[in-house]
Amino acid sequence: MENKLSRRSLLQAAAAVPILSAASATVGATTASATPAPTTSSGSRPDTTDPRFTIAVLPDTQYLLDDGGSDAEPVAATLRHLVREQARDNIVFMAHLGDVTEHGTVTEMRAASRAFDAAGRLSYSVLAGNHDVSGDDQRGDTPYLRAFGPQRFSRMKTYGGSSPDGYNSYHVVRGGGREWLVLALDWRASDAGLAWAQGVLDEHAALPAILTTHDLVWADDDGSAQLSDNGQRLWDRLIRGNDQIFLALGGHYWPSGRTTKTNDAGHPVHLHITNYQDRYYGGAGMVRYYSFDLDRGVIDVETFSPWLGAKQDPTPLESEHVELSGDVDRFTVEIDFDERFAAFAPPVLPVPLPPSAVMPRGTVAYWRFDEAGLATGLATVGSDGAPVAPGTVARDLTGNGNDLTSSLLHASGPETLTWSAEHHDAQPAHASLRFDGGKGPDRGAVLRTGPDAPVNSAKFESGYTIETFLKLPEPFEGDHAWMGILSWEGRAGDAGKHSGWSDDEPTCSLNLSGERFLQFVVYPVPGDADPTSWSHAVPVGRWMHVALVNDGRHTVMYVDGSKIVRNAAEESRGISTLGKPFAIGGTQFDEKYEQGFYGWIGDTRIVSRALRPDQFLTARSR
Repeated sequence: MENKLSRRSLLQAAAAVPILSAASATVGATTASATPAPTTSSGSRPDTTDPRFTIAVLPDTQYLLDDGGSDAEPVAATLRHLVREQARDNIVFMAHLGDVTEHGTVTEMRAASRAFDAAGRLSYSVLAGNHDVSGDDQRGDTPYLRAFGPQRFSRMKTYGGSSPDGYNSYHVVRGGGREWLVLALDWRASDAGLAWAQGVLDEHAALPAILTTHDLVWADDDGSAQLSDNGQRLWDRLIRGNDQIFLALGGHYWPSGRTTKTNDAGHPVHLHITNYQDRYYGGAGMVRYYSFDLDRGVIDVETFSPWLGAKQDPTPLESEHVELSGDVDRFTVEIDFDERFAAFAPPVLPVPLPPSAVMPRGTVAYWRFDEAGLATGLATVGSDGAPVAPGTVARDLTGNGNDLTSSLLHASGPETLTWSAEHHDAQPAHASLRFDGGKGPDRGAVLRTGPDAPVNSAKFESGYTIETFLKLPEPFEGDHAWMGILSWEGRAGDAGKHSGWSDDEPTCSLNLSGERFLQFVVYPVPGDADPTSWSHAVPVGRWMHVALVNDGRHTVMYVDGSKIVRNAAEESRGISTLGKPFAIGGTQFDEKYEQGFYGWIGDTRIVSRALRPDQFLTARSR
């Protein structure tokens, strides 16, 4: 279509180009079951379980498929690129946004059909734009429908079906280990078309949905987008009331742009316009990658022309358009996918594991804070935010006698230690303790073993693994100095260790610095040294698993199963324990607790040997 800003009155009227069509006919609905994406013609296959996958988007190609003088090669080159790179870029689907051709003639549609043959067995959707058809989706037969009606998609394993008129369709796409619904709506969906789309959403109520259409939003020169008249209709009639729709994509106008609106459920919906027909060579087959990364919680967007990129000796003008890098062409959309989809597709979490399932050979102590782990204070369990009274016992579930007893530090109030239902997704027990430690004045809470607990004197000279689950609040507010997470009490100086930072620090402790670096410092049994491991700056608002693994010679810290880089090079055998209590929630300095931990602590385990990452508490296959 034309430039919205320079031809606004014309475009608001949305005048369609007449179509040369045969007699009207209604196309029946076609359905097919959704299965993983098919093998491409090159024999490669996308990995539908990888949390990183790509949905490609191809906007208005009309100037390249024009009876008045066209070149379909950039379109075919883009489709060949998607087939060739399907495995490397993990492309699970491609969506065309309409205005396939300039006039919608039989000749143009035949040329478009031949160009799309280059897609091979790549799964894709196509929808009609105003240059392909006229009127709404009840228009009957057209050259477009004969080229891109249900019969074209029926063999695609992603294809779910089409509306009775044949102009609206849907696909169920697998990516990141889950299914996604892609709705491809005609440029003018009728009331019947919208009712059909609502039915598809209702039938797939647990699937996050991407809506594609031709006329949705238009943008100012700065890329700020707003709903068009038709986009407002789609928003009011379909998008805002269906929380599943989190991303809606359109073409039709230029320049490209984007906006975010809030739906009736209070959640963001990202609305984008992408169209490059005003660019050199009718857009040169520009394709946009929507690269999902479920681990990072983002969609990375980039725009480029495979046809121009393949040229051996491009001209300056061609080089200028190989890849676009403006704010509306290359950007990142941040989405907490689990949180965004929780209302209609809550994540399926692993079931809690019984204690016996997570106590391998050599387990010295295992503490958890659910009903199995708390011996007293059971009224607390199940009451999120309920205080954990001083004297509450967290049992050592190994039966080795390393029970922990809670106490408040300084003049801390009962809110300083509370029970929480929050937990790491892979944590065996679905419970934790919330510590509200802080400074000004010092406050906190700890859980400590009794004076005769065996772990107090264990030396672990053959190796050990110490694991715990942590979460820091977001925002990380308040006055927080160095925080102890867990430790053995007792001065390093009393163990005969004098080469460390201070004789007054404990012989072994896991701490958090003011910069949110995890620090594990240990004074080994032989020698006078304090080998120390340092993590990166850990995130807030997100659970993490931390493991300290010693093989009898060296200690390695793991965060979420990944080895960190700053591990001490010197040998470290055992821990110079002094027969004093082991504590969770704080670290003594000069035998005094100052600030306690600020955040959540979950299951904690000590094993008297080095474990592999696949043996950590996060492992589910045992």
